[in-house]
Amino acid sequence: MPSAPASPSTARAINDRLALRLLQEEGPLTAGQLKRLTGLSRPTVADLVERLQGAGLVRVVGESGAERRGPNARLYGIVADRAHLAALDVRLRGVTVTVTDLLGAPLAEEAAPIGGDTGTGPAVERAAALLERTVREAGATRLHTVGIGAPGLIDPATGTLRDSAGLPAWHRRLVTALRERVPATVLVENETNLAAVAELREGAARDRDTFVLLWLGHGVGAAVVLDGVLRRGASGGAGEIGFLPVPGTGGLPSATDCSGGFHTLAGSAAVRALAGGYGIEAAGGDEEGEPAGAVAVRAALGRLTAGGAGAEAARAGAAGTEMAGAGVEAAGAFLDALAERVALGAAAVSAVLDPGCVVLGGELGHAGGAVLAARVEDRLAALSPLRTEVRASALGGAAVLRGALLTARDAAQDALFGAPPVR
Repeated sequence: MPSAPASPSTARAINDRLALRLLQEEGPLTAGQLKRLTGLSRPTVADLVERLQGAGLVRVVGESGAERRGPNARLYGIVADRAHLAALDVRLRGVTVTVTDLLGAPLAEEAAPIGGDTGTGPAVERAAALLERTVREAGATRLHTVGIGAPGLIDPATGTLRDSAGLPAWHRRLVTALRERVPATVLVENETNLAAVAELREGAARDRDTFVLLWLGHGVGAAVVLDGVLRRGASGGAGEIGFLPVPGTGGLPSATDCSGGFHTLAGSAAVRALAGGYGIEAAGGDEEGEPAGAVAVRAALGRLTAGGAGAEAARAGAAGTEMAGAGVEAAGAFLDALAERVALGAAAVSAVLDPGCVVLGGELGHAGGAVLAARVEDRLAALSPLRTEVRASALGGAAVLRGALLTARDAAQDALFGAPPVR
C-alpha cells in the first residue's frame, strides 16, 4: 500500500533541512545552485530561502557572478554565530576544552592539568573555570551546547556518569556542576564511544557503517557501531572490554576490578612492562600524562625504521651492525608480542559481532599505526574464521574531543534547524 503524501508542513521541513545540510557541507550557495542540488523548483527554493532568512538561520554572505549573465547572484550561508558550541575531553589528570561556532569552526582551545592530589571541589572548579575562560576568549556569547567525553559508564536513563571504581569523583561532579552553572545544554558520553563517532565521520572508518573501535590508552575499551548507529547496550556498558576474561593474565576480573581481564594485557602499564622485557624503555611516558605504552610503541617503531634505513650506517663495524640488528629484532619481537595480546581482545569481539573491521584507537593504536594494525590482523586471522580487517586510528587521542564536538554540533543543529522529520 503506497504511503500517504507528506503534508505541506512536513514537506517544507524536509526541504529546509535538505537546504541547510547542503549549505553546511558545500558552503555558501546561490539560489540557483540550491535549485540544482535539491531538485526543487525555483519558487520552492525562493520560499525556503526567505523562510530560513526569517528564522535567522541563513543570511547573504556575498555575491557570485559566475553562474549567469546579468546581476551577480546572492550567496547564502548558514549564520555560524547563531550559536556556539563547546567540547571537553575529560581525562584522569586533566581537561581539554575547545569552543567553536555552529559549523564547528574553532574559535579557542585550552587545556589544564588536574593533579591526582587535587580535591573534588577544587578539581571541579578548575575544570568549570577553564570552560568559562575559553568561552570568553572565543567571544562566544551564545553558548548553546556542551559535549563532554569522559571515561566510565553513562547511565542511559539519566544521561549522567555512573560511579565507577578507579575514576576520580570530580568527573561525575563536573557534569552536574556544569549543568547547574552553564546556560547551555550539557551532554556527556563515554570517551571511547565519542572516538568511534569521530572515526566514523572523519577518520579511519569513513567508508564503514559497521565496525568496532578498540581503544588502547591508559586503559582499554571498545565502541560498537552497527549499521551506522552507535550501540551502547542495555546499561550503557557495551564495549567494557577491559573486564573481558582472557588467557595469560593469571587471574580473573571482578565486578569492581578489571585486573585479570583484557586490561591486564593491553592497558598502558602492561604494555610498558612488556616493552621493558625486550629492552625498550618508555622514556618520558607516565600513567598520568601521555600513556607510557604509546611511548614504548613509538620507540619500537623508531628502531624498526632506523634499522631498515640504517643498515649502511652500521658499517662502522661488525659490533655496530650486531647491535643495530639486535635492536631491530627486539623491537619486532615486542610488536609481535603486543599484537598477540591485542588480537585476543579483537578475536572475542569478532566472534560475537562479526564487524568486519576493527579500528585500533587511543594513543597506543595511533602510535602503532599501520605496522601494529597489520600484525594484529595477521594474528586475528589465525584465531578467527571471520575475515576482519584491522585499521589504525586516523585521529588518535584527538578523537575524543572531536567526537564530543560532533555530538554537540548535531544536537545544536537539530534544535535550531529542526530534527529531520520522520516520514
